[in-house]
Order: sequence, then C-alpha cells, then structure tokens
Amino acid sequence: MASEDLIRVASYLSVLGVMATWELLAPRRKLLASKLCRWGGNLTIVILNTVIARLFFMGGVVAVAAMAQERGWGLLNWMQGPAWLEFGFALVILDFIIYWQHQVFHWVPILWRFHMMHHSDLDLDVSSGVRFHPVEIVISAMVKGVAVLALGVPPLAVITFEIVLNGTSLFNHSNVKIPLSVDPILRWFVVTPDMHRIHHSVDPRETNSNYGFNVPWWDRLFGTYCAEPALGQLGMKIGLEHLGSPVCLNLFMMLRLPFVAALGRYAGRTQV
Repeated sequence: MASEDLIRVASYLSVLGVMATWELLAPRRKLLASKLCRWGGNLTIVILNTVIARLFFMGGVVAVAAMAQERGWGLLNWMQGPAWLEFGFALVILDFIIYWQHQVFHWVPILWRFHMMHHSDLDLDVSSGVRFHPVEIVISAMVKGVAVLALGVPPLAVITFEIVLNGTSLFNHSNVKIPLSVDPILRWFVVTPDMHRIHHSVDPRETNSNYGFNVPWWDRLFGTYCAEPALGQLGMKIGLEHLGSPVCLNLFMMLRLPFVAALGRYAGRTQV
C-alpha cells in the first residue's frame, strides 16, 4: 500500500510539474481567468477527493483486484494465457470501459449534473485534469471496481492503468503547444491536448465528442471523433454557456453546482 501510494504521488507530481512548466514555456491559448483562483479550486478539490477515496475505499480498486486474484474470480482468472497478453488486454478493456462511462455521464441527466462541474472550468490547463466532483469520483471507483472484479484484472495492471489514466488526464487537459505537423500523428496513439480541448467547447455538438482519455481509437471507432472545432482552437470558447456570466468557482461553489445549476443543452445526445 505504501509503495503504491508513493509511486502514484511521484508520478502525479512529475507529470504535473512537467506539464505546468511546458505551459509556461509554450502555451497554446491565452488564458482568461485568474490562474490563482482556478488552481486554488482545482487543487483543493483533488485533495478532498483523495481523502474521500481513502475513507470510503480502503485499498481502492487495487484491493478488489487482489481479492479477485486470490479467489480466482473474473474472466482472466478463468482463462490460461501469457501474462503479458492478459496485462495488455486488461489495460485496453479498462480504457474502453472508461470511454463509455464518460459518455454515460453526458447522456444521463443526473450524472451530467456532477460531471458538469468538470466542464464549468473557464479555461483549460493541467489543473483541469483533476477537477472532478467527489460524487463522480465515487461512482467512477465503483464502476472500475465492478469491472476489475468481473474481468479478474491483476493488481499490477490496475495500478498501471490508474497511473496512466491520471497522467494522460493531466497531459490532455494541458494548455501546451504541439507542432501542428506532429499533432495529427500523435492523435493515432494518444489523446492530445488539442483533441481533448474540443470536448470542453461551449458548443454542445463539440462537447459531446472526443470522450477518450488514454487512447483516441474509441472516438474514431464509435463516431464521436471531432477533428477541429468550428471556431478553431484559438477562437473556441471553453466552459458551459448556460451558467451565465463567467465566475471562477471556489471549492464550496463547485460542490454545490450540481444541486443548483440548470442542465443546459449538454445532457444527452438528443438535446444537441
């Protein structure tokens, strides 16, 4: 447990530091909101989420994976195959599940209420990659727990997936400039910041696209891929249009947002 936590924290801080430095040296867009206010809220919410995860999920999804392995539960524990193949399959299928979970949080109004907090950020940078409502964090942990139990995902694969998911979330929310000649090539292998930024557009048609976090394949396969926003990367507006005048939300405002804000035109495909 201690070594796992150390690895997670070290990898998180390393990626955060690299991306924050990259943003300072080569920003993609000019940020409009107060960085002090935004970072204060975003980093406070991730601390709260970490505490909640520890209180309600002692050992987390890794503990579920260890239990499944010990008792021989789940698909991969019933099959005989090379360890490397099971490891790779586990990473891909967990990413596939997260892709669909992300869509469901957009489709189902009550779930959108909590995911909406993530989209309420006025700008997009590396700190946006950890801006999630605690209720969404809890639901996501439960979904991953059920998936790990059903599939029999080995603990090492779970740890690796969690580290990669956190790292890619920081990366693809970053406000970094990648050469325009390189970005289209990278999009075949990873979700780039330019690709994911479209998902945070105020235009509902663009918000309901580019759901992937780790790899971009699912968006292309299932028709949710958007190559470029209508107004271009520099002209596109970030956030949610129905929230009114731009306001930088503090921790209390973010926590209460799902209970007081309107749904807007974003929840569900039929409303766009």
